[in-house]
Amino acid sequence: MDLSDIRGPVAADMQAVDRLILRRLQSDVVLINQIGHHIVNSGGKRLRPLAVLLAARACGYTGERHVDLAAVVEFIHTATLLHDDVVDGSGLRRNRETANALWGNQASVLVGDFLYSRAFEMMVDVGLMPVMEILAHATNRIAEGEVLQLLNCNDPDTTETRYMDVIARKTATLFEAGTRLGAVLAEAPRPIEDAMTEYGAKLGIAFQLVDDALDYRADRAELGKNLGDDLAEGKPTLPLIRALEVGTREQRAELRAAIESGGREHIAAVAAAIESTQGIEYTVALARRHAEDAKRAAQALPPSPQRTALALLADFAVVRTY
Repeated sequence: MDLSDIRGPVAADMQAVDRLILRRLQSDVVLINQIGHHIVNSGGKRLRPLAVLLAARACGYTGERHVDLAAVVEFIHTATLLHDDVVDGSGLRRNRETANALWGNQASVLVGDFLYSRAFEMMVDVGLMPVMEILAHATNRIAEGEVLQLLNCNDPDTTETRYMDVIARKTATLFEAGTRLGAVLAEAPRPIEDAMTEYGAKLGIAFQLVDDALDYRADRAELGKNLGDDLAEGKPTLPLIRALEVGTREQRAELRAAIESGGREHIAAVAAAIESTQGIEYTVALARRHAEDAKRAAQALPPSPQRTALALLADFAVVRTY
């Protein structure tokens, strides 16, 4: 599935978002420009701003403020990436060295803070209190998700329920906020706003489930990061949690040791255990169910090319290989 087909109904809007991002990244502090441009121009899929644009147009919005909010959502996402890479000690993202690997942790954290504050400047410019409430709540939930994930690290007793709580906060929240904002801008009736909120939440969960499956079965060059990063960081994601749940006694013992120690020395055994217990298939099947829920939620909208694209975006979240 080609993302360009999904972007088609809002292609001009996406170009406007890209221009706005570049303009609002500007600072008279050179290092901010360097790091900001490094990560923003590193080949991201821009799925979150795309979801904002599609939701707004599908809800009947005819103005231009959705471009501002799409850029805000991308800035918040980019800030979380900068902070995540520092917390995780990541050295590679999208086949490029991470900002913290190039400029150090301190610079990455501080530029992440700049992007957060620039995002809030931009949302204030929009001048709608519901917009500020939604995004303020979203950034708070994302932070909670990050802390919960930290608590799960190196803990082999992490349950599927705890894992799902993390991804609902850490990843799905921004998708959910973005698509809800599209409905709010369009002054859509509450049932439509609720449907767009549901769509974004389910889309975000499906996206993260597939991300976690790809970490154990993907082409490294296509994925753009090192395979097994989650295990190396001691993160028990769903493929691993499933293998722990249904694996043999010997597999469970090895998996527990791998989670507790982190690192990559156990990666072959872990991958074999996940393969034999169909941990990836289990994870992708759950992602597919969430994507179908997202598509059902989108059916509350009147037919349009944008509604069709929202359904295709949910499909893409599951079938992608990167």
